[in-house]
Amino acid sequence: MNKNQLEAIAKILEIINDSSHPKGNFSALLEMLSEYLPVLRSFVFVHQPETDKLVPYSVFGLSVTDFRRLESKAEKTVIRKVFESAENIVVDKLSLETSLDFLKKFDFETSLVVIPVILEKKVVGVFAVEFPAKENCESQIPFLTVVASLIAQTFKIENAISNESRKLADENLHLRQELREKYDFGQIIGNSSPMRQVYDQVSQVARSNTTVLLRGESGTGKEMIAHSIHYNSLRSKKPFIKVNCAALPETLIESELFGYERGAFTGADRRKKGRFEMAEGGTLFLDEIGDLPPQTQIKLLRVIQEREFERLGGTETIKVNVRLITATNRNLEALIAEGKFREDLFYRLNVFTIFLPPLRERKSDILLLAEHFLTKYEQEHSKKIKRISTPAIDMLTSYHFPGNVRELENAIERAVLVCDSNVVHGHHLPPTLQTAEVSGTVTQISLTTAVEAFERDLIQDALKTTRGNVAKAAKMLDSTERILGYKIKKYDIKPNRFKK
Repeated sequence: MNKNQLEAIAKILEIINDSSHPKGNFSALLEMLSEYLPVLRSFVFVHQPETDKLVPYSVFGLSVTDFRRLESKAEKTVIRKVFESAENIVVDKLSLETSLDFLKKFDFETSLVVIPVILEKKVVGVFAVEFPAKENCESQIPFLTVVASLIAQTFKIENAISNESRKLADENLHLRQELREKYDFGQIIGNSSPMRQVYDQVSQVARSNTTVLLRGESGTGKEMIAHSIHYNSLRSKKPFIKVNCAALPETLIESELFGYERGAFTGADRRKKGRFEMAEGGTLFLDEIGDLPPQTQIKLLRVIQEREFERLGGTETIKVNVRLITATNRNLEALIAEGKFREDLFYRLNVFTIFLPPLRERKSDILLLAEHFLTKYEQEHSKKIKRISTPAIDMLTSYHFPGNVRELENAIERAVLVCDSNVVHGHHLPPTLQTAEVSGTVTQISLTTAVEAFERDLIQDALKTTRGNVAKAAKMLDSTERILGYKIKKYDIKPNRFKK
């Protein structure tokens, strides 16, 4: 290989190493060859296994007409012969090659060198180069064979990138589908009257672009409702970006929302997009909006009104198309009266308000939620738990849950973790649910009474499991039917009521 060819190889490797756009690299590769060799025309064909056809992948020096003819007739030419034989073919006089007589002729005779592109002992394509006939084509074959092997490596790189892109696209689609299913309206648990009203409101507003304000105590599920609105809206394929206004210091909240330009402040060594830009075309969820600093409230008001803003330290006005959902557990009207929240911003946000009821106002949903969380965490922690005992259910329904659904979820997860049987009992629940001081029902109780109460609960659970069958219940409790009968009589338990 001469110095000129070695330089060409070095250039080809440089082009191949730029793997960000492999197909574009092929065009550059073929064009570069013409700088080092007397190449008139060249083309690369790739084999498509699905159709078993050779299709043009990249060409150099061909007119549009010649390209179309080559594309449609390649299967009947010397190109196919080389692919099937996996051997080089040199056409000394192209004018005499009838299978390629459709190509535009030069004023002088030309030759064509056709070489198979082999990857991992398998022919994956064909590489062809046309020279003036006066050139010694045979002497170029060793060099062109090396080029063909480098082309094969480029195919390998492109396939790897293509497979990775396809994999990422599939994963993205799968994750979006999972999110859509997770935040489907059907995943919102509860059939109480207040929750039915919430379902109706979410269904009404989801398909619109209206600004939504979610109000309710901490732990009532405001973020889940925000997700449900987004993933059931026309913007579901676009980003859902969330910001907790209370979690960010006052000095950072503005740069997080609107971004900043390089040099806007000390440490700003590059431009950064804000959350509004990141949410372009999708939904921006601002949680704890009541904690937004007054200065940032002014800028937010402008974005809502004008749909535009400037980055921190910048002069360029940026237009945005974002749906805004906000949430708070604070009394915004009281904050307005205190001068801590802008009244004009409140009216901009308060277009469609959804009030989420606290758990104490939807007692009938507690059992449904508890069963839902039980199923979730028994799978997560690889446990097999069949049900929650009646006394445990009574404890759950009698508790006022100041932490709302979040507190109930935590209580069930803890119960699943400490449960050593297939039934969650009252003693598996957190101490806050078991302590009498919580509900103001402190009583003096003896050890004997406490043991009897626990024994009564176990017998009732066993009878419930066996549908009132005393013999099976006795076996389940590792006791005798006679002893269990005595205990049933002592505690005035009616087995017949469990037979239903």
